[in-house]
Amino acid sequence: MNVEPGIQTEYIVYDYDDRQAGRRRLIIIGAVVAALIVAALAYMVLGGKKAAPAKPPAPAVTVIVPGRTEAASVVTATGTLYAKREMPVGVAGEGGMVQTVLVEPGTWVRAGQTLAVIERSVQSQEANSLAASVRVAQADADLAQSELDRAKALVARGFISKADIDRKTASRDAAVARVAVARAQFGQARAQIGRLDVRSPAAGLVLARAVEPGQVGGPANGALFRVAKAGELEIRAQVAEQDLAQLKVGDTADVTPVGSSRSYVGTIWQMSPVIDPQTRQGTARIQLKYNPALRPGGFASASIRSGTISAPRLPESAVLHDSKGSYVYIVGSRGEVIRRDVNTGDVSDAGVVITSGIQGNEKVVRSAGAFLNPGDKVAPQLARAGSDH
Repeated sequence: MNVEPGIQTEYIVYDYDDRQAGRRRLIIIGAVVAALIVAALAYMVLGGKKAAPAKPPAPAVTVIVPGRTEAASVVTATGTLYAKREMPVGVAGEGGMVQTVLVEPGTWVRAGQTLAVIERSVQSQEANSLAASVRVAQADADLAQSELDRAKALVARGFISKADIDRKTASRDAAVARVAVARAQFGQARAQIGRLDVRSPAAGLVLARAVEPGQVGGPANGALFRVAKAGELEIRAQVAEQDLAQLKVGDTADVTPVGSSRSYVGTIWQMSPVIDPQTRQGTARIQLKYNPALRPGGFASASIRSGTISAPRLPESAVLHDSKGSYVYIVGSRGEVIRRDVNTGDVSDAGVVITSGIQGNEKVVRSAGAFLNPGDKVAPQLARAGSDH
């Protein structure tokens, strides 16, 4: 080999192990870069989204399990006040012009008391004529009797025959009969005059007057007065078919007129024998003693007591009301709020008796029901029935 003088040649020799180590470093560096790229992409895709907030806990509500207690069975109903026995009083005879009216609505009257007088001048003259006819007939009968008596005295002497006696006897009998006819006609006239006095058929309270002096009254005019016998009133309470079956004659009731806070005690004296097929209701007639605050035609409510029943009793705060009626909220097995329609009975300081809708073993929301809706999830907290806490 020829080498130029003064020039040195350097030979670099790579070892095989060094080449393998460099290759591994490149692989590691590539893996790290790939991991960084994946992490960057994941941050770009998911990094801007926030974690979903935790679901809030269900609100706690106080519930009670009312069970069943012995309570008075009370049926509530509404109805209109009437006179128990309303008597329409009108003209019984042929009538005529009303001369005098003697009573006003609200007047207490006796049986047979005159309420109004009808002008009777014509009838009085007819009665006078018939009275005179009675006197004439009686005079004829007296004369016939005298003639018969004289004839009987002459029979023994032979001046009067037996046939004459028979004729005079017949004349006397006819005269007596005419007296009876005249007296009957006179009595009829007097009765007709008496019927021109409009009288109350029984003692009671005058409810209405539909006649004034100068008015022509007759049978066609209908009732001139309306009288409540003995002043007794009643409420004809409309009762649902299922409630009517619980009632009986003699059950007591508290009747409260509309606009009044006072109640009046009454007694059922008659039950409706039929049910209205349209409304599915019957009538319970509750009699009441007279009271100036009770007026026929007024509207009233009645709470009828009919023994005792076993039923749940709830505080008033648990019973809600809307256009559909009364209802309560109960809590289901999964904590959901459920509406349950109920019928209520007696209401007292002890609570509200629930006659139907719940059995008493449900978890009933004691209060705050107005803030709940069916289907809401709640956390029930059991409290004793009747507790205020």
